[in-house]
Amino acid sequence: MSDSVEHNERHKAKMAKIKAARDRMMASKTEEKGLIMVHTGPGKGKSSSGFGMIMRCIAHEMPVAVVQFIKGAMATGERAFLEEHFAEEVKFHVSGEGFTWETQDRERDIAKAEAGWELAKELIRDPANKFVMLDEINIALRNDYLNIDDVVDFLLSEKPDMTHVLLTGRNAKPELIEAADLVTEMTLLKHPFRDGIKAQAGVEF
Repeated sequence: MSDSVEHNERHKAKMAKIKAARDRMMASKTEEKGLIMVHTGPGKGKSSSGFGMIMRCIAHEMPVAVVQFIKGAMATGERAFLEEHFAEEVKFHVSGEGFTWETQDRERDIAKAEAGWELAKELIRDPANKFVMLDEINIALRNDYLNIDDVVDFLLSEKPDMTHVLLTGRNAKPELIEAADLVTEMTLLKHPFRDGIKAQAGVEF
């Protein structure tokens, strides 16, 4: 038997063992539930990944709602695309007016965040919505515009069993991470902003 044939046979046997173990593991995963999910960390892609999940929901005919905190005043490609092409499938709401260093009005920021959270609770309670994305709510929580205990208590006690809720934004609070079913932290290795490259359409917004 040649070395290449022997190598292929070893590889095939190894993959067969991995597949058998994987099949046993998958057979034990039989439950479904609505997940509390968090995308956080300093790296790019937290909201982008969330909007990718929304595309999946649309394909599966799952009604979606979005509440955009903090950066809601920005014109983004995701918002334009969803409002123009999928307005029936995705309820898109804006509660923020811009980043805190732009608004420079803490009381107004708090009022906007609180109004956004009240709307978010209505959307989450509605069993017709199968996926609710709370974009950049972690920034509102980090700045104490919203009470973290109130948010966590609501998600754990009032979210319908089969509704998925995604909360995005850097610096997610420990209480939220503890309560979540799925947490992804985006790490930053390189970013063109450090080299003087501004945010660009199609990449950042």
